[in-house]
Amino acid sequence: MVIEYFSFQKVKPMRRIAGLVQISNSFKGNQTFGLVITKTIKIWNNRNTVLSVKIKCSHILVAKQSEAIAILARLKAGEKFGKLAKELSLDSGSAKRDGNLGYFTKGKMVKPFEDTAFKLQVGQISEPVKSEYGYHIIKRLG
Repeated sequence: MVIEYFSFQKVKPMRRIAGLVQISNSFKGNQTFGLVITKTIKIWNNRNTVLSVKIKCSHILVAKQSEAIAILARLKAGEKFGKLAKELSLDSGSAKRDGNLGYFTKGKMVKPFEDTAFKLQVGQISEPVKSEYGYHIIKRLG
């Protein structure tokens, strides 16, 4: 976090501090000092608020779009997501866990996957999403 202390008489930064806030002991006379929250803080807070949001998803990864469409049709017909992930997903690590990827934040997954996953509501299943790994069908769990 970046915080700047300003003298309102001079309007110049007195001290720039990252992390802990410290107040200067070098006050002169009866000058009024105040804490001004700058755009830097707002940007920092916005980025970290977004980064701190964690979601939980499962996915089924396949090589071809036609396979993804066929799996989506099976899901709409009532088949269980976890069963299909175990049976058909190319991601053998998550397939063992019914496709479960666990919790993750923004910046941890490939962009097309991340963009889609963060737009889904809990329980919602995505249309096929193309990435450099193939086609994903994503289910938001939390």
